[in-house]
Amino acid sequence: MRTQFVNTSNSKAFDKAMVALGKRGASEACLLVVDGIPGLGKTTTLNRWVAQNGCLYLRAKKTWSASWFMKEVLNKLRVEPPHSKEKKFGAILQELGARQAKAVREGRQFALVIDEADHISNRPEIMETARDIADMLELPVILIGMGKVRDHLTRFPQMASRVSQFVRFEKANLDDVTKFVDALCEIKVAPDLVKFIHQASDGMNREVIEAIATVERFGRMQDLGEGGLSMCDMAGEMLMNDRRSGEPIFVPEVI
Repeated sequence: MRTQFVNTSNSKAFDKAMVALGKRGASEACLLVVDGIPGLGKTTTLNRWVAQNGCLYLRAKKTWSASWFMKEVLNKLRVEPPHSKEKKFGAILQELGARQAKAVREGRQFALVIDEADHISNRPEIMETARDIADMLELPVILIGMGKVRDHLTRFPQMASRVSQFVRFEKANLDDVTKFVDALCEIKVAPDLVKFIHQASDGMNREVIEAIATVERFGRMQDLGEGGLSMCDMAGEMLMNDRRSGEPIFVPEVI
């Protein structure tokens, strides 16, 4: 199976939001929330964007304090953290400011990206620290969550008012699944089997990729026609496991 990034409707929505964030009117409105249930490609999409733009990526911890958060930022920046909170904050502003200025000169976007943000989006001290960093540098801060970030932020009007863009990742549609199959699968797959992959996976990216791997392994052992591997060819074969029940999903007989 090929390994490459697939530009789905979710990743396109994120790219569109980043363009809009760059054109925002209020300079302080520089927060972007990327939310949605696990398994829809949020982390994959953001990791690619972070790598392309040289941004700072952190994964939030349940046990973070504001001081620990700032220490992790400095560690990622490869700056020795000072002891006091005030000096930590000052060092963060200095280093992030320098990197942001370099990004501007090079014509790219720079941001602080915080994954698993559900862990901290209801923690006032940490969120206020992130807001202060964003405000003082006019630096985009991207919060990636698993469905709770937007609700949590409603408790903090000063934070909520600074959310310039909100992107909710949705389940993959049939066009997205077709793109996954075309990009990743090294054998030709018939449209009816692609449609069944979409149905059986419930549009979850992880399950779609699991199904593609199964289809490719099975297809390599078959003498395929011009139409590619079909449901008829795979009838009775296990395709993937059901995420909710853990039970295997089999390709049904075609009537």
